[in-house]
Amino acid sequence: MKTKRNLHFILVAIIGIAVSLVWLYPFLLIFINSFKSRSEILTNVINLPKNPTFVNYPTAFRQMNYWGSFLNSLIITVISVVLIILFSAMAAYALSRNDSKLSKILYFVCGSTMLIPFQSVMIPLVGMFGSVGMLNRTGLIIMNIGFSVSMSIFLYYGSLRGVSISLDEAAYIDGASYFKTFFKVILPTLRSTTVTVIILNGMKIWNDYLLPSLVVNKDGMFTLPLEIYYFFGQYTTQWELALTGLLLAIVPIILLYIFLQQYIVQGIAEGAIK
Repeated sequence: MKTKRNLHFILVAIIGIAVSLVWLYPFLLIFINSFKSRSEILTNVINLPKNPTFVNYPTAFRQMNYWGSFLNSLIITVISVVLIILFSAMAAYALSRNDSKLSKILYFVCGSTMLIPFQSVMIPLVGMFGSVGMLNRTGLIIMNIGFSVSMSIFLYYGSLRGVSISLDEAAYIDGASYFKTFFKVILPTLRSTTVTVIILNGMKIWNDYLLPSLVVNKDGMFTLPLEIYYFFGQYTTQWELALTGLLLAIVPIILLYIFLQQYIVQGIAEGAIK
């Protein structure tokens, strides 16, 4: 029996390592090629750099206006994620504490909107926002919230179903209001789910190119993915700068993921099972 368990553990470990290597391989290629010249990249993209160069980093840093685009991405991501957490947690709390048929219908409506692809509504949506002058940063934040709250409500709702209503009743007895009960008593118990919502939505919004490319049209408001796109010209591609820019753009979100990853599995399990 012990031998079987050991073999099972070894097999799972081998599969896990293999999957990890497959997942990490593209990032390794980006890192290696960021130290090559364009001619060396086009000659052999897989080999280690023969003559490593660091000139790509300051060049890409300057040409993509890194700090300006980084600040734009940070503002849009942080504001969007904070409002997604606020709206979805409050909505899930109201739905989970109400057992009426209307509450259940609203919950399933929220869940069903996850099945609507963004591509099917992007043209009329952008046109509508443009007609009222709400493009660029404001419009992008509102659209990010609208496309992300459904999944977040789903996660929070599942977690809240596992939180005893006796916590609410005890807070009411102590004189706490409805909102104070939510923010001071209930929301702190949803920490792992909140971290999961931060990671999932933060990575999606930070790395998104399609929606910002449709909404942002004003100089000085471009996000990192939009700035990286300018390395891909009509007749030539500056591969050495594009790969370096990609590396500079993904490092912050990878660090956030590493810092918070211990809560992800726990939060998804709470939102899907409870």
